[in-house]
Amino acid sequence: MYQIRNFTDNRNIRVLDEKGAFTVVEYVKDLSVSPQNAQVAYFCNEMNVRKRQVICELSKAQVTIQAGAMQWMAGNVNATTGVKGVGDFLGKAMRGKVTGESAIKPEYTGDGTLVLEPTYKHILLEDLDDWGGSIVLDDGLFLACHSSLKHKAVMRNNLSSAVAGGEGLFNLGISGKGVVCLESDYPKEELIEITLNNDVLKVDGNFAIAWSSTLEFTVERSGKSLIGSAASGEGLVNVYRGTGKVLLAPVH
Repeated sequence: MYQIRNFTDNRNIRVLDEKGAFTVVEYVKDLSVSPQNAQVAYFCNEMNVRKRQVICELSKAQVTIQAGAMQWMAGNVNATTGVKGVGDFLGKAMRGKVTGESAIKPEYTGDGTLVLEPTYKHILLEDLDDWGGSIVLDDGLFLACHSSLKHKAVMRNNLSSAVAGGEGLFNLGISGKGVVCLESDYPKEELIEITLNNDVLKVDGNFAIAWSSTLEFTVERSGKSLIGSAASGEGLVNVYRGTGKVLLAPVH
């Protein structure tokens, strides 16, 4: 048996969110400062620039994490590559190549505790039941998820989506029943959630960080004609059409 003290029970650490196997904690203040960097630490704290960490309780679910994200683990924890054969390896390597994600994401099993590296980014916990069972992520968002979830490369409907929309041709899609942990530049409080019911959302720029895989994503002219688009000053826009959800950042 193991005991962990002075971690989540520390007065300088607060719990921000809990879902499934994941708990997100935040350090209220950076106490490891010197006179040389005390001023920077003070203003970082005032501007919500704080260290955050994800705690994974494997007794609740096995987890898959981004390569290199593990900081420490206690108890019965076993790490595997998650590769189930040559074909699986080639498929994951190809998916990693086109999505820009790590080809091999380690899986952790057992009933111990796994803690991920601290980050100054914001951690979002999303239950895929709230997304109709599947979600598509912008590049670099994936941090961890329940290992029961399936990963796949989601291709744009047309090449113009990648070239004109300023996006990659592929994105990482995750589906199944469980929780995914995202590492975001934006806090949950700033993200705009838009639910479409057989409707359309047009965005001038790469502000969508996640969307339902049920939505069709294309790049289109903002106006019905080239002259109309030029007159509006908008040009091309990212279009999400159908039924599903979109998480939209207010700034980029």
